[in-house]
Amino acid sequence: MSEDFVRVCALGDLEEDEPKRVEIGGTPVSVVRTDGDVFAIYDICSHANVSLSEGEVEDCTIECWLHGSRFDLRSGKPTGLPATRPVPVYPVKIEGDGPDAAVLVSVTQES
Repeated sequence: MSEDFVRVCALGDLEEDEPKRVEIGGTPVSVVRTDGDVFAIYDICSHANVSLSEGEVEDCTIECWLHGSRFDLRSGKPTGLPATRPVPVYPVKIEGDGPDAAVLVSVTQES
């Protein structure tokens, strides 16, 4: 299955450890720049209908601000209760160099 990547922002628009909420074809996605990498994860907590992009990022995880569940940005797996179900993560590509580089995300194929 081919993946359709969509430009969501410039690399310079992403602050380190500050999630940015974007919507791709109706799918809410949290894009996070941390530890020298960029990740894209479904923006809704699997435990409660809460936006993950409003939570804090630490050690390659994102925290749900409401109940404190944490999700691994690489796999979407919960690393802290009360969440027990993973959330989808999406492939990310960076095209170009520097702060104007395009951040591209594909939600057509969940990984």
